[in-house]
Amino acid sequence: MKHKLDVVTYGEAMLLLVADKPGLIESADLFHKRTAGAETNVAIGLARLGLKVGWASRLGDDSMGRYLRGRMMAEGIDCSRVFSDAQQKTGFMFKGMTTDGSDPPVEYHRKGSAASHMGVQDIDKEWLLSAGHLHATGVFAAISPSTLLASHQTMALMRDAGRSVSFDPNLRPSLWSSTEVMRQSINELAARADWVLPGLEEGRLLTGESTPENIARFYRRLGAKLVVVKLGAQGAYFDGEGGCGRVSAFPVARVVDTVGAGDGFAAGLISALLEGRSVLQALQRAVWVGACAVQVLGDSEGLPTRSQLEAAGF
Repeated sequence: MKHKLDVVTYGEAMLLLVADKPGLIESADLFHKRTAGAETNVAIGLARLGLKVGWASRLGDDSMGRYLRGRMMAEGIDCSRVFSDAQQKTGFMFKGMTTDGSDPPVEYHRKGSAASHMGVQDIDKEWLLSAGHLHATGVFAAISPSTLLASHQTMALMRDAGRSVSFDPNLRPSLWSSTEVMRQSINELAARADWVLPGLEEGRLLTGESTPENIARFYRRLGAKLVVVKLGAQGAYFDGEGGCGRVSAFPVARVVDTVGAGDGFAAGLISALLEGRSVLQALQRAVWVGACAVQVLGDSEGLPTRSQLEAAGF
C-alpha cells in the first residue's frame, strides 16, 4: 500500500542555544542558534535520507516558534499539523560545549510550553493514518499528562490500522514525578511498539536487567518484533524475529557532540527497515548515521543526506 507519508512523529521542538566555547554555560558570552527535540531530530534525519516525513506539534506564536517551523519546512518536513498557540510560549534550552567527547551540560526551559498543552485533541486521525510508520519517544510522553495520553492514542491508532511503530524510551527522569511512574509509563508505551530502541543504561533502569540480552528479552516478551539495545562506542545488540546478534560501532576519529547520536541511529535504522533492508543492514546504517551525528556541533547538523549515504555505501 502506498502512503502519502512514510513516517510521522509527534513531539516538542525547542530553540537550542549552543555555547561557542567550552566550560560552564554561565561562562559563555556567545551562543549559536539551533533546533532541538528528539522527535524532530529523527524527522530531520529521515527527511535528509529521502523519506516523506510529517511532524505534528504546537509552537508558541513567537520568534522562536517561527524559526523552528521555518527550519523544519526547509528540511522538507510536512508541518501542516504544527499549530501556533498565541497563549503559550515555545520552549528553549541552553547547551554547553565540550571538547573531550563527554556529554555536554544542558539546561531546559520548557515547563508550560505550547507543546506541553498538546493532547488527544491534536490528533488528526486521517493525517496520521496517511503514513506507513509512526516514530514515538518517551520525551513527548513525559512532557505532561495530556501528551502521555496522546502518545498512547497515536500508537494505538497506528497499530490497529496495521502500521508499524518504533519507540525510543529517550528517558528524561526530571520530567516524571517519580522513577516508578516513569518506568511503568515507558514500558506501557513500549508494549505498543513493533521496534523498541533503548540505550543500555535506560534498559537497565526500565527493566531491572543488567545485560543487553536480558533487556531485549524483556521487551520481546512485551510483544516487540525487534529490540535494539544501543551500546554507544560498543555498537548495538539486537533481538528480533530473525535472530539476535551484535553490530560494532562505526569508528570516529573525534567526537565533537554526543547529543543527537541516538536520534541519528534511529533515523538510520527506521529508514533502512522501511526500505526492506535486513536488520543487520539497517543496524550498519544506523551506527554510521549515529557516527556522522557526533562529529558535528549541534543536535541534527551532522545528520547525512541521501547522497552522502549512498556515497558511503549504506
